[in-house]
Amino acid sequence: MTKQRVALVTGASSGFGDLIATNLIQTGMIVYGTSRQPTPDTPSGVRMRVLDVSDAASVAACVGGIIAEAGRVDVLVNNAGRTVSALVEETAIADAEALFQTNFFGAARVTAQVLPHMRDQGSGILLFISSLAGLVGTPGQAYYSATKHALEGYAESLYVEVRPLGVNVVLIEPGFFRTAIHDKATPSTVPPIPAYATRRAALDRKFAESVRRGDDPQKVARLVTQIVGEAHPRLRYRVGNDAVWVPRFKQLLPERWFLGVVERRFGGY
Repeated sequence: MTKQRVALVTGASSGFGDLIATNLIQTGMIVYGTSRQPTPDTPSGVRMRVLDVSDAASVAACVGGIIAEAGRVDVLVNNAGRTVSALVEETAIADAEALFQTNFFGAARVTAQVLPHMRDQGSGILLFISSLAGLVGTPGQAYYSATKHALEGYAESLYVEVRPLGVNVVLIEPGFFRTAIHDKATPSTVPPIPAYATRRAALDRKFAESVRRGDDPQKVARLVTQIVGEAHPRLRYRVGNDAVWVPRFKQLLPERWFLGVVERRFGGY
């Protein structure tokens, strides 16, 4: 068993995952990153492994291989995720179920494989990349938002269960950042409904504008590195301007006023 700390970052071939894995390896950790497709190890030294978080056998094989090689996992970053950018009525239930299999159950599967080892070690940190959409329902992203709300409840419950065992649980809640997740969104398999044409166009325009004006994704990677170095991390960390002010408005404003803010900010005509 290695004496170095070992990190596992899912969805590490691009976006937040790539930056997080690269930053963590600069701290002297052994870092494993995952991707659904075979990917060579990175020049910085991230050891890439194949993992489909929606497949239980793939998860067991990946985590088992890492434990066999390194003997431990000290940090798990559940980052793998995707989205379906479509209105509720224009999203097939099968597509929504597939989204849950990746964003929610995928994180739960990997956690279930890693947690017993952390429990035996008496230490470890389970990080979940959540979203502003896990705090506020976002029009045009209802099912994505639902997966992140589910992740929030799961992680909060898990925090209470495992903290006495020396295992920390952390939710990272980014706002809009300049990543390609929405460009890579799974296309809707439901034909467009004419009644939503104006709203759909407004939503697409608003989201594109929000991403274009979003924060530097390195902020999230640096935050993860900071948290991993903390002895007693808290449960939730919000990062990005939207992730700070939108939840505050939700807490302070009457519900009807707040929903008006959401409509103007994320989906106004």
